[in-house]
Amino acid sequence: MQIYIALLRGINVSGKNKILMTDLKNLFEKLQCIDVKTYIQSGNVIFKSDIKDKEDLANLISLKIEDTYGFKIPVIIKKDTEIQQIITNNPFYNESVDTKKLYVTYLDSVPKDIAKLKAFDFGKDVYAIVEDVIYLKYDIGAGKTKLTNAIMEKKLNVIATSRNWRTTNKIKDLVCD
Repeated sequence: MQIYIALLRGINVSGKNKILMTDLKNLFEKLQCIDVKTYIQSGNVIFKSDIKDKEDLANLISLKIEDTYGFKIPVIIKKDTEIQQIITNNPFYNESVDTKKLYVTYLDSVPKDIAKLKAFDFGKDVYAIVEDVIYLKYDIGAGKTKLTNAIMEKKLNVIATSRNWRTTNKIKDLVCD
């Protein structure tokens, strides 16, 4: 069985698309996932599955959520080994960086054309695209940046969901438990 991480976009935000984590865990178990663990309310689920295709798995989870709750939630799937690689490859991480300014944006696919995003001015906020991940370092903070999920999705024609550096590392720790 493969260990996966499901990153759900847009649940439990400002009272919208509310799903209790115990209910989400049960939903995954109904899909024959085992060793299901959730982390915080933003939709991070660690689990094992026999399904080999990540896109099929993401679609299955998204459809089950829609059938159960009546709203569509994009789901991005990563393997446990990918999370470790994402942490290792962060070009902005070093011992002196303020990790509160670091974020990782997970994409559903590798962007085909990054020119539209490169043309946009984000001030002192910087990013690096590595395959299907965008590493972010916010100078002014995530709440004030112009470099949002919505902008990345629109300019890159992808689905995106972001997690702060602490959450990304906590997910890795939970995978290794």
